[in-house]
Amino acid sequence: MTAESAAARRAAIAAGQAEPISLIGWLRIARRAALLILSLIVLVPLHYAYRTVHYGSPFPMLFLRWATWVVGARVVRHGVPLRRDVFFISNHVSWVDILAIAGASGTAFVAKAEAADVPVIGWLCRLNRTVFVRRENRNGVAGQINALREALADNWSITVFPEGTTTDGQSLLPFKTALLRVLEPPPPGVLVQPVMLDYGKIAEWIGWVGVEHGLDNAKRILARRGTFPLHLHFLEPFDPGPHPGRKAIAAESRRRIEIALEAALGKPLRPFAHDVGPVRYVAGQNGDPDSPGLDSSDKGL
Repeated sequence: MTAESAAARRAAIAAGQAEPISLIGWLRIARRAALLILSLIVLVPLHYAYRTVHYGSPFPMLFLRWATWVVGARVVRHGVPLRRDVFFISNHVSWVDILAIAGASGTAFVAKAEAADVPVIGWLCRLNRTVFVRRENRNGVAGQINALREALADNWSITVFPEGTTTDGQSLLPFKTALLRVLEPPPPGVLVQPVMLDYGKIAEWIGWVGVEHGLDNAKRILARRGTFPLHLHFLEPFDPGPHPGRKAIAAESRRRIEIALEAALGKPLRPFAHDVGPVRYVAGQNGDPDSPGLDSSDKGL
């Protein structure tokens, strides 16, 4: 496939055109789905049995690590993730990001409240201690921030995707800062650790961009032959205390992620080519990082 035809194919997918799935592709989807279901059958009873005598459980983390492998990602971890009292701030390319970061660190995530009502997905989110927020409920901001504070106070690690959506792995959107209010002031002992995800040359194909339906994106990835690399960089953590306010914390996190991503790509980042209405980003213009809304991931969980 030429570069021109590959670009045309990606553009059609971003415009909402579903990628045709071959018979072999459907067989790959069925095999991967069967492996995930089998692992749940084995691990879920172990999880609940473990919880009868221990507060935490290693089995959600094990399942997510296994799921990352099953969908085809081969994770190479760089750096060491903090295990507790940490606020991870990451760039966002795909729903696979969630499997990979949680499988490597055991972190909980911030997700839109609607995910809680999705069969199976909502249940899996709760197993991993997801903090649900409702983007349109601007009057409930204080309550949602308090939920995050309680999670951090309980020694959790929490991950947010402040771009507000997924990109193509070649760009970095402005960071929304609403959820970082939990760090005003920072809870005692809590550090911020930026995370950079790099899918290498396949990033543009993996990326969930434009108006592609989530199910179509999942089918594309699950039907794919072979595996793909995912370099997961846990960057140096920093104390948010010396950074005055959430905007300064977001700016420092974004600066570190941008430097690491450009180093991995070997070239400067490019402007994101797609409009993103929920975060008020217009291609070719600067987005408003502090537009209304709390959803840390308009796509995905």
